[in-house]
Amino acid sequence: MSRMADSMTISGNGNISREELQKLREMMNSRALAKRRMRTGLRAAANVMMAFVVLLPLLYAVSIAFMPSSELFTTELNLLPKHPTIDNFVDACRNIPLLRFVLNSFIMAGFITVGQIISCSLAAFAFSFLEFKGKGILFMLVMATMMVPGEATIISNYLTVGNLGLLDTYAVLIIPYLTSAMGIFLFRQFYMTFPVVLYESAKLDGCSNLRFIVKILTPLTKSAIGAMAVYTFINAWNMYMWPLLVTGSDSMRTVQIGISMLNSVDAQSITLMIAGVVLIIIPSISIFIIGQKQLIRGMFSGAVKG
Repeated sequence: MSRMADSMTISGNGNISREELQKLREMMNSRALAKRRMRTGLRAAANVMMAFVVLLPLLYAVSIAFMPSSELFTTELNLLPKHPTIDNFVDACRNIPLLRFVLNSFIMAGFITVGQIISCSLAAFAFSFLEFKGKGILFMLVMATMMVPGEATIISNYLTVGNLGLLDTYAVLIIPYLTSAMGIFLFRQFYMTFPVVLYESAKLDGCSNLRFIVKILTPLTKSAIGAMAVYTFINAWNMYMWPLLVTGSDSMRTVQIGISMLNSVDAQSITLMIAGVVLIIIPSISIFIIGQKQLIRGMFSGAVKG
């Protein structure tokens, strides 16, 4: 009570008026608001600086793509082109069939993405809602395949597709990657958040398993599907070793293989190759920017069950 009385009086001159009390509150609120704004500004400045450091190699690559080769190989440190030009992009598309490589990568990545979403969702549905003997052991075996590096099976896979006569075709680029243990795990963790009663009620109403997946699970798993689509498309787009091994003609090469064809012994090839790299990373960066919210939401959607 004494503190309250002290706060309401001014050295024997009586109580503080309502106007003075209101001004005191406004001053305290303004100070708190200024502190919050300062903290927010410092955080934003730190984020901008960190983003600049992380994006500096990409920004410098874009700068080199617009830089003539004569400006790149000099004793001066040219971070920005003095005479910007688009000749590097034109020459890159002229020297190699870059548009054909981009089309091949889109076809490969698109079919792999759709195939993994379908196959992984079906497998995850079986591991989540169906009851059969050995389900736990089978799921453990599927997860164990994630510990096997791709280099350990690449030779056997090559011999298999070679005996089947699938080399240098779209099928050899797509079929071996139509499913993945990572996708099955992602969808299963998401499906485990749904109560089994949902599936049992649908079965009592005469709903088949496939209809349950299409009509009920799919609308409820849009975030997981979006995360899986972004993750799979970027991985398929950046695939290098397998397309290099199974394709031999320009009509079937992907962008990651075709871009290396711009590298040669002359100095001009550096700017040409960087220009080609800038062109081929645009689709993957665009897909990531568009689907980053779905990717983050889908990755964490099955992490907490409740």
